[in-house]
Formats: sequence, C-alpha cells, structure tokens
Amino acid sequence: MAQFYSAKRRDTNRELLTVTVNDLDPFGQGVARHKGKTLFIRAALPGEQVEVRITEDKRSYAQAEVKRRLSDSPERVKPRCPHFGVCGGCQQQHASIALQQEAKSKALGRMMGERELPRPVDEVISGSPWGYRRRARLGLNYHLRTQTLQMGFRKASDKELVDVHHCPVLAPPLEALLEPLRLCLSELSIVKRLGHVELVLADNGPLMVLRHLAPLSAGDRQKLEQFSHSLGVALYLAPDSDTLEPLTDEQPWYDSDGLRLCFSPRDFIQVNDEVNQLMVARAIEWLDVQPGDRVLDLFCGMGNFTLPLAKRAAAVVGVEGVAALVEKGEYNAQRNSLKNVTFFHENLEDDVTRQPWAAQGFTKILLDPARAGAPGVMQHIIKLAPSRVVYVSCNPTTLARDSAALLAAGYQIRQLAMLDMFPHTGHLESMALFERN
Repeated sequence: MAQFYSAKRRDTNRELLTVTVNDLDPFGQGVARHKGKTLFIRAALPGEQVEVRITEDKRSYAQAEVKRRLSDSPERVKPRCPHFGVCGGCQQQHASIALQQEAKSKALGRMMGERELPRPVDEVISGSPWGYRRRARLGLNYHLRTQTLQMGFRKASDKELVDVHHCPVLAPPLEALLEPLRLCLSELSIVKRLGHVELVLADNGPLMVLRHLAPLSAGDRQKLEQFSHSLGVALYLAPDSDTLEPLTDEQPWYDSDGLRLCFSPRDFIQVNDEVNQLMVARAIEWLDVQPGDRVLDLFCGMGNFTLPLAKRAAAVVGVEGVAALVEKGEYNAQRNSLKNVTFFHENLEDDVTRQPWAAQGFTKILLDPARAGAPGVMQHIIKLAPSRVVYVSCNPTTLARDSAALLAAGYQIRQLAMLDMFPHTGHLESMALFERN
C-alpha cells in the first residue's frame, strides 16, 4: 500500500523544546508551560531550564522527559538510593525535603481552597525523611537466564522487578535483612516457586511473612527457621492468600500514645511510626477531648486513634468495616484495661442511619477513611452535630469533596496540616479540624 508524506508534517515526539520549570507537582514532576499547554516533566525542578522531548501529548497537557539540563536548582540534591530513577518506590529523592513539603502543601492548599484562592496549610507534620518505613512488600522472581533470585520493588515504568540491595527509606533493621534474606531464600529448594515476602518492624522486633507457591520441604523449613533464630526475625508462612502460619508465640505490637497495640502481620498499621505518633497526638489536641466527651471514631481500624481517645473521654465508639480489625480493637482495649470503648463491625458505605451506633449522641468525631473518602457518612455526621470534627485523609481529592458538606452545614476549617507520611514519594496525606460556628 502506498504511503504519502507531507513536507509540512513533523514528528513532534522528536522535537526538543527548551522550557523553564516553574513548579513541582506533588508527584515530583516539574511543571512548565509551552504555547499555552502545561508540561509535566519527570526529574525536573522549579527554576531549572531544560531541553525536553514530549512523550505523551494530550489536548490540555503533555508529559515530557528531560534530554538535557541547562541549569540546576539549588534545591536539587543527590539521591541516596542507587536504584532511584528505576525503582518505582520513590519519585522525589532528587528534591530537597523542604521543596517536597512545599510542593505537597501547595497542592493541598489548592485543593482545599476556593477557585484561585488556596487555603493556607497551617502545619507540616513530619519526622525523619530516611529510614521511616516499618513495612515493605518485596516481590520475588527467579531469573532463569542468570539463575539468581531477584528480590525488590516494581520498576517505575513497568511491572518488572528491580533487584533491590539497598533501600534508605526502609527502617534500618529491615534494610539490614535484605542481603541475608536474599541468601537464605536463594538456597531453598522451591526458590522458583516463591511469591513475595513482607517485612514489618514491630516495637518488639522485626517479622517476616513468606508467600510460597509450593509446599516447603523439611530442609526448607529448617533453613528458614535457622534464619529466623539467628537474626531474631519472627517468621510467618503463607502457603496461600488466606492462611498465615506463625512459627513464633509472641504477638507483634506497637506503641500508640503509651498504649500497646497488638496486631497481625496482615493488619493495617501506619507505615511511618514517627509521624503516626505525632498525628495521633495532634488529633487529640485538636479535638480538645474533655472527661465528659463522647467521641465517635469512624473507620477506626484496630484502635490507633480510638484507644488513645478513650484515655481522655467519658466514652468512645469505634466503627470499622473489617471484622478482624474490630476483634483486634476489642482485644487491645481489654489488654490496656480500657472499659469505656465500644466497637461496631459495620460497613460505612451502607445506610448508616440503620446501624446501631448511629442513634447515639457524640460531642466530638474523628474519621480516617480509605482513599475513597466518606461520602456515605457526611450527612449523618452533620445530623449528629458534634462541636468538632477531625478528618484524617490519605487522598486530598476526597477530603476536599467531603469537606464541602461540612462547610455547607456551617462548619469552618480551623486547622489544616500536611502529613509527610511518605517522604520522597507522591503520596499526600493530611488532616483537618472542623469546628461548628
């Protein structure tokens, strides 16, 4: 078939553009303008002049990659991780922490503001930017060509594994396990049938969950148990997605506001312990919990906020949709001798007005929903008319949406904080205090 080419046509994907970056989005991409269109440029920082090539061209924006930096931002720093730029775990190690926090705070302020008037962020709640991850899930893959076991995270561009040997955002006790763990797993007879490994740092030591896709031989179990004992790692085996076989008698636990919270390796706990402690303390401060208060904690998990609140209030009710977390919350309340806490296992996406907790009176409310937010409970929160509401969010888009209901009902945002829970990544977490006029 004949093909015809016009002398006027050009391949814009090969054209190099010179632009000046003027902003950083919360995902670590530089933002520039070219002929009225917004360009998002990976690995570019504000103030830098760069030559870029467009990789994806849409009607209102384009994605571009840097071919050459003509100038460097004073906020550019050398990434600590040798895998940065290939591994998909971090996106912002090339930017200073100050710039990362500024970019995320600006993004949060824009989302929580009105039109062209961003809402000021009152506080950045942060901890150490390195060694903060107390939980990681590492993929495992036996590479046939090299006859070696790959262990690591997915690439930024596709689903292939990056063979990780160092990870400076991992808590040091977990990072120290990477090489001996790789060696141990490489010696198993079922090395080609391993799924993934989860590492968690509890306050009473590290633990490991191994997902294996074939039965372990007696020799394999012996090698794993020897690794567990020699490095002080509590071992759990997962032959399928529903089974967890502990090879330890001690439960993992972590501290929240001086309380000991036991958990299962598969239970959700906040990845950043330092920021979690600061977040819980700030939520309690903002709610101004008094001895006579009745506090409601929605999407309460196993009591990360619920139990510290119960140390101060007359009564606390926690509502959670995952039965195992409700059981763990009740267990932890009993272990910590807190008798003024009641947990309910309810789906907060259903009609909450029919749920048994809904008819009770509450003076203060805290909610910490998943990324989808809490549209199903906002009108009932307004009906309960608490004097203060603290909303903890892992998605500023749904926080802004749900906030609109409170603002329309006469509440005002008194405090807005950016939680730097995941430094060097595009995750933006936040919390807001609403007070009734």
